[in-house]
Amino acid sequence: MRRDDLQVPSEAAPVDEPEGRLRVRTVWISDLHLGTPGCQADALLDFLRNVECETLFLVGDIIDGWQLRRQWYWPQAHNDVVQKLLRKARKGTRVIFVPGNHDEFARKYLGHNFGGVDVVNDFMHVTADGRRLWVTHGDLFDSVIQCARWLAIVGDWAYELTIRVNRHVNSWRARMKLPYFSLSRYLKLKVKRAVSYVNDFEDAVAREARERGADGVVCGHIHHAEMRTIAGVLYCNDGDWVESLTALVEHGDGRLEIVDWSHRAGHAASHAVQVLSTQPA
Repeated sequence: MRRDDLQVPSEAAPVDEPEGRLRVRTVWISDLHLGTPGCQADALLDFLRNVECETLFLVGDIIDGWQLRRQWYWPQAHNDVVQKLLRKARKGTRVIFVPGNHDEFARKYLGHNFGGVDVVNDFMHVTADGRRLWVTHGDLFDSVIQCARWLAIVGDWAYELTIRVNRHVNSWRARMKLPYFSLSRYLKLKVKRAVSYVNDFEDAVAREARERGADGVVCGHIHHAEMRTIAGVLYCNDGDWVESLTALVEHGDGRLEIVDWSHRAGHAASHAVQVLSTQPA
């Protein structure tokens, strides 16, 4: 990467009607995949401009080093996202970066701080109501990544192809005034093997969190936003900013929920924010 291109329970999330701003204690986002055509940087910028928080977690695959090694792609909007994250850090937001498999190059810098951003391998976050949430990207619990890296690379290529097809589909749907549709999300929910893979991943991450003495886990990696209890452990996946445009947020009282920004991105005139999932009771 060139130095000159990248500088180092049931209530909706609170929204001020005129501006649509979110004010929360903590935000988790992951799988931005900056450096790929699939990254929805404009929607991400809109989210970052309209959220205020004490702590912002970047839960891996923020920059897609795999794609950038294959072909350089870095439009201005992607640089704007990086600059916005650094600006938040300068203005007092604690920004914590947990690298993933696509930005594994950053794992060489664990324990360092760059521009106000702390780089860590994982993190134990304590919520306002005293619960311990283990934060990890999650790729270490992906058997494909760990056992057959070549298969993961092939899968990444197939995923990029799906995203390209999805862009054309949604271009047509926009002209027909139809809502955004995620082909990849649909396949994950409908294809039996994909459903089994997601379930196995969620169970493995939750099991590790329990062994670490955590009350829950926050991860990314599989681009599937979810919040549910698994064997007594709260499993939270914040989704991604390629397909689902989701984030996990913690309110001042410790309540957690997944916010779906695709509703706002698809309806620019509306300031509504859709809650995809609230913390299980």
